[in-house]
Amino acid sequence: MNALDLLFITSIATVIFAFLISRSVLGRMLLTMAYGLQLVILLQIDPSAKTVSDFSVSVFSSDINWQMDGLGWFFALITIAIAGLTSWYSSSSFGQYQQAANQPIKLFHVGLALNVFAMLVLLSSADFLALFIGWELVSWAGVLLMLLGGKESRKSTARYVTYAIAGGMSVFAGLVLLYAWSDASFEFLDMADSIQQLSTAQLMSVSLLLVGGFSVKMGLMPFHLWQAPAYAMTSGPATIFLSAISSRMGLFAIVLVVFKIITLESLVGIQFFSDAFSLRDLFAWIAAITIVLPTYTALRQNDARLLLTWHGIGQGGYMMLGLLVLDGMGTAGGLMHVFNYATYQAAIFMAIYAVIYRTGTPDLNRLGGLVTRMPLSFLVLLLGIIGLAGLPPMNGFVSKWMIYRSLVEEGMALLFIASVIGTLGTILSVYKLIHNSFLGQLRVEHQHVSEAPWSMMIPMLILSLIAFITGFMPGLVLEYIVYAQQAMGMDVVHYTLGGVQAVNSKISGDLDMIWIVVVLFSGFGIAAILFLSAGKSKRIHQLDNYAGGHFLTAENQYQYSDNFYAGLMHLIKPWYRGTFTWLESALISVTDTLAGLFKSFFNQPQPLVWLLGGSVAVMAWLTIGYLG
Repeated sequence: MNALDLLFITSIATVIFAFLISRSVLGRMLLTMAYGLQLVILLQIDPSAKTVSDFSVSVFSSDINWQMDGLGWFFALITIAIAGLTSWYSSSSFGQYQQAANQPIKLFHVGLALNVFAMLVLLSSADFLALFIGWELVSWAGVLLMLLGGKESRKSTARYVTYAIAGGMSVFAGLVLLYAWSDASFEFLDMADSIQQLSTAQLMSVSLLLVGGFSVKMGLMPFHLWQAPAYAMTSGPATIFLSAISSRMGLFAIVLVVFKIITLESLVGIQFFSDAFSLRDLFAWIAAITIVLPTYTALRQNDARLLLTWHGIGQGGYMMLGLLVLDGMGTAGGLMHVFNYATYQAAIFMAIYAVIYRTGTPDLNRLGGLVTRMPLSFLVLLLGIIGLAGLPPMNGFVSKWMIYRSLVEEGMALLFIASVIGTLGTILSVYKLIHNSFLGQLRVEHQHVSEAPWSMMIPMLILSLIAFITGFMPGLVLEYIVYAQQAMGMDVVHYTLGGVQAVNSKISGDLDMIWIVVVLFSGFGIAAILFLSAGKSKRIHQLDNYAGGHFLTAENQYQYSDNFYAGLMHLIKPWYRGTFTWLESALISVTDTLAGLFKSFFNQPQPLVWLLGGSVAVMAWLTIGYLG
């Protein structure tokens, strides 16, 4: 038995143990240790080579196999680590909080373990049938976590199911057409060899079906409206996991298909409008629009959970955009952003749920001033939003810098501008998040709020530390990204411990985060010395203050956070959502119509006879076409 098979067995065992022991604090702590064991087993797998599972299944004379290479290993590392830290976060105090609120804690831990197993199956796909099986498992395992929020989450989950079915059928149609047209087996290598024989129209059809279907899970526009409410309205730990890593399974599937089967060069070769616009350009602009519009939609949110989940959609656009650049630095930046986003997004959500745990509300208009009561949670949130905004010294700056540089180097100026506009919107909205939660005046009802328990605080601090260390020394992550690039068949990025090197580049300039962080902290140190040497200061209570000619009391709110960025929202509200709401309504109408037709069919006296007759007719048509 090799390490991959042992990882599968351990993951299945974790699902079983979650069902048996997740009701007690001790049981939940043991489950956290089970994810730690999975991580240890994963580290025994060599990411620079392929590890083939001894387990296989034969279906219709086709073998379904599983193997793990550098690309799957990289995504599996993030998946298991985030699952383990999420389990730790919800093991003790927050788990008891959920039980007191009659939330299905057992169902969450079973769902979390099941999602990890399903993702490992997907990430270890060795052929197209295994990929489709893993894709469906991931899609439906996610439903289990989305339903945990009760009434609030059921409507958004139903919307997701509609999207998931449409996306799954799109992937299945692409698979069938690719298999029929390529005259190859379901093996990735066979399909990649024979796909070059397809006509431009055939290749375009397959590409649109596959990338479009996988884009549903990723939340790329226009398939994005389901994701933010579905992730935000479920239970806290489920939101953390889903937002940090679940939607990235769509990105993994797109990378697998585009880079290993279709190839990015083939997408560039499919041209529109007199060779002025390629299919790769189309996908890149979809990614750019996904960066901008959902990011500015996040500005309108007063629920901290919705603000962050809308940002998750936009951050996926950065990942997709980086991967669609042909050079090694761009693809490395897109992959690194998957890792970076998972670290700081999970940390931010944990800080927000710590606030909810202590105050009982995610409403940004009912918070403020909590920095004096929850200083460590404030620190976690501060470091997280610095990474989310793409600013040094956090790891989010490194991946965004690599994506920006690649866009400039490849002459994609408009896409570069779009990504910068998205970053501006991110900075505005994360400032709103931290300002309304922790800064300004403390509300009277929160006078006795205290810091989150250590069982919740330690995972938050671990994630923040990882986000800082990998920003200070990004080479620690880039080493494994190189293995993923090799598995993708791409040119690899040239890296050092402190950053990246511009080798064979059109523009000069390296990135060394060690020097940047040293200079940055030196500036902070000088500022601290100047501040501390300025003289004595007197610390006073927040409600014993004076500003603008008035004494501040509990009735006088010095910072006014309600309807934040109202002027900006007035400008962008007319156009940011209407089109996509219409598209979604059209999709729902088509789905309802088809559902009605199927219902009418099965309500007939002899539906099976009609179904059998139709199947025979289709098989006869296929046989005649094949013989002809």
